[in-house]
Amino acid sequence: MEIGVDTFVETTPDVKTGKTISHAERLREVVEEIVLADQVGLDIFGVGEHHRKEFADSATVVVLAAAASMTKRIRLTSSVTVLSAVDPVRLFQQFATLDGISNGRAEIIAGRGSMVDAFPLFGYDLKDYDELYAEKLELLLKLRDSEKISWKGKHRPALTNLGVYPRPVQNPLPVWLGSGGNAQSVIRAGELGLPLVLAIIGGSPLQFAPLVPLYKNAATRAGHDASKLKIAVHSLGFVAESTSLAVEKYFPPTQAVFNSMSKERGWGHYSRSQFDASCSPEGAFYVGDPETVANKIIYMQKHLGFSRFFLHLPAGSMPHEDVMKSIELLGKEVAPRVREEVARWEADNEGRVENL
Repeated sequence: MEIGVDTFVETTPDVKTGKTISHAERLREVVEEIVLADQVGLDIFGVGEHHRKEFADSATVVVLAAAASMTKRIRLTSSVTVLSAVDPVRLFQQFATLDGISNGRAEIIAGRGSMVDAFPLFGYDLKDYDELYAEKLELLLKLRDSEKISWKGKHRPALTNLGVYPRPVQNPLPVWLGSGGNAQSVIRAGELGLPLVLAIIGGSPLQFAPLVPLYKNAATRAGHDASKLKIAVHSLGFVAESTSLAVEKYFPPTQAVFNSMSKERGWGHYSRSQFDASCSPEGAFYVGDPETVANKIIYMQKHLGFSRFFLHLPAGSMPHEDVMKSIELLGKEVAPRVREEVARWEADNEGRVENL
């Protein structure tokens, strides 16, 4: 059971002071957060990709590389790479370089992205949304499988027996597919035999349970060993010394983020009752003291069967010291409880299966 953090490097106004941190300062803070996550024993840290003013994560791999030489064990991943709007050759080279710097700790989570700001910026047409993703995913997987490649597509110049360097330390370089719950995305991941990341940020995580057999059945039909495929979950949350303190610190910036999204997407006002529902035992948020958050991860893991959990930190702009404390509690108190209980539960289940 792997536990980690991912972030979008947000630079929205502080809800208390109204001040907005600079992109440069927030980037330096994130590197410190990755270093701390490594020190407290977390397994993975992910950095997202956006191309707008309120985020500083447009060059994901640069942020991860800045932390690579300052960390020893933690794996470093995109979360997610907007594959449709990037050249797969450059993407592969960048993450292969990161893999070398980190000595085999780099990963890619590829997805479509929930925002489309990259398309006009890099000259892509939204009408090609699905076609771009499928074609570029095909090329990315070919690049990681072969040192020299011949390939032809519609949206990029052809490659004829060309080498792509550097080669990564890991063979193959891990590529996960990210999905917000779209059935076709889940089936695609299964058919390709790729590990899957489910972004669960609303409703009940238990509603995602039917996607697990859908994913594994697709993998089996395609000839892959479904038992070896991994599922990760990405969800919002915050850990503090007490649940009341966690809610007090986390609700205001979360409300600000959701209300900003509501204005952009035509949703309604985000209320405290909606937040409380998400923080309930079967809601999508993991907010509370270490015991509360650990118990919720354990409960959801037993129902969904995921082997990796990302806690998204922070929501909106939160004080750096609060984020650091949350990472410390996640690594030192939440993760050990979850790993111990999940290992015990899986061992008990395995024993029952063997006795049947």
